Amino acid sequence: MTGTNEYGKALFLLAKEDGKYDEYISDLFLLTEAFKQNEKYISLLDTPAVPKDEKLSLIDDSLGTLNQNIINLVKILCEKHSVYSVFDVHKTFISLYNEEMGIEEVTAITAVPMTDEQKERLKKKLESITEKHIIVKNVIDKNILGGMKLRYSGKQIDGSLKSRLSEFEKKIKSTVIR
Repeated sequence: MTGTNEYGKALFLLAKEDGKYDEYISDLFLLTEAFKQNEKYISLLDTPAVPKDEKLSLIDDSLGTLNQNIINLVKILCEKHSVYSVFDVHKTFISLYNEEMGIEEVTAITAVPMTDEQKERLKKKLESITEKHIIVKNVIDKNILGGMKLRYSGKQIDGSLKSRLSEFEKKIKSTVIR
């Protein structure tokens, strides 16, 4: 079976060829949100107990307003009993789109919500470093106490207070007093 990355790449290439990135992104978002809200529908489309023709008809009836290439993708996934992998296809598509457009998604993990001003300063700083358009997503984790962890491009930069205190503790424990 073709991997979900291949389906995501193929869909991305179709969007590029059609020149309709926004439509594909919007439709993929609508599709994945609908599937998240109704996981039983995925199970229905993946079950071998329902005849293939009936499932394909259900897809046409329920997803008929989406881009035809996305509908066809769902049909292929249905035939392979892997409709659930549409979420991975979506992630691959977005990753390829971001790469193509020079966009970097950054997750800033903080103990308290960042203000719009803080997000904007972080965005500008990272744009000057990466030379990419930055999208900042703020995630709250009270366990880090203060400071910030940044995750982007498969990297993590840990500037949290918890991390600094842990490093300080290690230094104190390794110090020999005479």
